[in-house]
Amino acid sequence: MNFPRRRAVLGVTAASALLALTACGGNVGSDSSSGDFPSGPITLTVGQAAGGSTDLIARTMGAGISDQLGVPVPVVNKPGANGALATKEVAAMPADGSNLILLNASLITITPLAVSEDETVTLDNLDVIKGLSQDDYVMVASKESGITSLDDLKKSTKTLTFGTTGVGTGSQLAQALLLAQADIKGTEVPFDSGSPALTAVMGNQVQLSTIQLGEAKPQIDAGKVVPVVVFSDERNTFLPDVPTALEEGYDVPVSQYRALAAPKGLPEDVKAKLVDAVDKTLAEDSTKAFNEKNLLTPKEISGEEVVKQWNDLATKYKDLTEEYDIELSSK
Repeated sequence: MNFPRRRAVLGVTAASALLALTACGGNVGSDSSSGDFPSGPITLTVGQAAGGSTDLIARTMGAGISDQLGVPVPVVNKPGANGALATKEVAAMPADGSNLILLNASLITITPLAVSEDETVTLDNLDVIKGLSQDDYVMVASKESGITSLDDLKKSTKTLTFGTTGVGTGSQLAQALLLAQADIKGTEVPFDSGSPALTAVMGNQVQLSTIQLGEAKPQIDAGKVVPVVVFSDERNTFLPDVPTALEEGYDVPVSQYRALAAPKGLPEDVKAKLVDAVDKTLAEDSTKAFNEKNLLTPKEISGEEVVKQWNDLATKYKDLTEEYDIELSSK
């Protein structure tokens, strides 16, 4: 704080009091109101449509954060471009903690492989608050195909079609990498989400497809489709008898991760309050039950760990698609 020169000389007692105030965290001369955070609603934006797994995760987290901080946390859906439009919009908002975004890792790690450079989204303009959970992909086969394992798939002499959940998705990348590394031939059929891709496998319109586990598991349990391989680093606890692609000798570690983020430049005390609220929400029995019900594996890592992991995956996926000459963009 700059006082006029004639007041520059302070008595020893007054100077000590001022230093004590500063040491105790008094923001002398600061125009920040972060100490009052939150002073109003916190909007949590989702770049996907209502009702999907990303939306459900956001609503669970929003309810928990609201309980912890004592303010409303409305969830706003703004679907489009795999979440790119919503993420860019939130990244441009003031960094005061009043606006959050629920991120899918695929937007950062995979979508850039399928879109032009000016359409890509990075983490550079965001403060990542916390990693939340992991949603694994599983390749399933129709019962009519007779395929129950990767060995069956590699030995098949049939003309096979493979469904994906869309261009630039983890489903497309995982499947394309596996087929390239295993030298399996087939025709890719992109759908616009997991539901129609799964329906096509059940009806044998396509023989195989790679789907998020939460969507595929009910039909696996009902015996309507057959799980062939999962693409996580380790076996999924909800499908413990199904091998991973890594176990089978293929370098295909692809899962969907989710995290909570805010515009870049959050005051440290605001970020600390948000991290604390998220941590307490993740520790709630209701959140654990939600993850169990939706077949989500907890991936509760720090924002700094999220940034490193996702950026490392983006580099790995880029290198792998170049090595195997894989093109993800729509033709």
